[in-house]
Amino acid sequence: MNNELQSVVEYMEKERGIDRETVIQAIESALLSASKKSMGGLHEMRVTIDRKTFDISAFVQSLVVEHAGSASDQISLREARRIKPDAQIGDFVDVAVPPQKLGRIAAQVAKQAIMQKIRQAEKERVFDEYKDRAGDIVSGSVRRFDRSDVVIDLGRAEAIMPSRERVPTEEYQPGDRIRAFVVKVEKETSGPEIILSRTHPDFVRRLFELEVSEIADGTVEIKGIAREAGFRSKIAVISHDEKVDPVGACVGMKGIRVKNIVRELSGEKIDIVRWNEDIKTFVTNSLAPAKLSKVELDEDLHAVTVTVDPDQLSLAIGKKGQNARLTAKLSGWKIDIQKDEDAMGFEEKVALAVERLAAIEGITAEQAEKLVQSGFLSTEQILAAETNDLEAVEDFDADTAAAIRAAVEKHYEQQHGDVDA
Repeated sequence: MNNELQSVVEYMEKERGIDRETVIQAIESALLSASKKSMGGLHEMRVTIDRKTFDISAFVQSLVVEHAGSASDQISLREARRIKPDAQIGDFVDVAVPPQKLGRIAAQVAKQAIMQKIRQAEKERVFDEYKDRAGDIVSGSVRRFDRSDVVIDLGRAEAIMPSRERVPTEEYQPGDRIRAFVVKVEKETSGPEIILSRTHPDFVRRLFELEVSEIADGTVEIKGIAREAGFRSKIAVISHDEKVDPVGACVGMKGIRVKNIVRELSGEKIDIVRWNEDIKTFVTNSLAPAKLSKVELDEDLHAVTVTVDPDQLSLAIGKKGQNARLTAKLSGWKIDIQKDEDAMGFEEKVALAVERLAAIEGITAEQAEKLVQSGFLSTEQILAAETNDLEAVEDFDADTAAAIRAAVEKHYEQQHGDVDA
């Protein structure tokens, strides 16, 4: 019995997870290639390994002739009939090659070829294991960094989390255990490439599916996710059972379910929104807890204009505009949030009028302030005014008044054209 060969096969099977038959076939193929090179490139040869004893046998296919010459792939009729009693001239018979003829060179070449084939078999096994796992969550440990990419050890395979898939607020150290979303698995010449992400919106989706049993069984459905990884996510949910509250199911008893997900996302804020096919209701739900005074739709522009009291403006917009931006992503509608002018104080109304006029190309902030002080609070009032009324504004002359009117007319036409589109 070839104990050394048996040890190699058992090691590859147990430690590397490669099928025993795959290993043996790889060794046979490598030995065949090495033996042909060392024995003068015989064109028909085979090598077999006994699956029980692990003994190696090599055979060369030889042509039966009357008298064999020096050709190594020929055999005399007399010798052939010792192997195959009914052999005839012109037949081919398999002639066993003495093990010593394989030689030390063949063994060295075979060793290299065997390792190459085993590595290839291992790559195939890894690809087969992960090829259908795109969309799953896997766990691993940080092995090293390749520039800004993170190489993650999954046990029997390595995966890459590119810098674009890293959460900007998270820092990793070698050895850290992390979970990530499998974006895709591709077969490359160098081996399978497993791409992971912690920023993908579906990472949040899969975490909820794993944490919330009502989502897993289809009672509660996730209708959409909008995410700014590391900072805030909004998830829209609906229940297909009137007895089940979709928001409550996702939050869990004492908030335990959503807390577990927030902990996995390193403290990322999560808003769970009740989905509604009525866009006004849905936007209202998404912008909560801000209280909205009015919600208006523009079907042509696919836009929603939201009016809020001044004290609700910052809450509706959110930190750095996140609440409004994520609501737009989640709903698919453009969101415009405005103050309710009726609820504004006098000073706020004046400041807003100055801000709006100063935003018009061709009108400076100083000119806008003087226009407002003179009672021109809107573009409509300026367009309705006589030329001498504009010239009466402090420090305005005929040229300035004409330039102001031209700038307002151009702005009004652009706005009117946008509305018509």
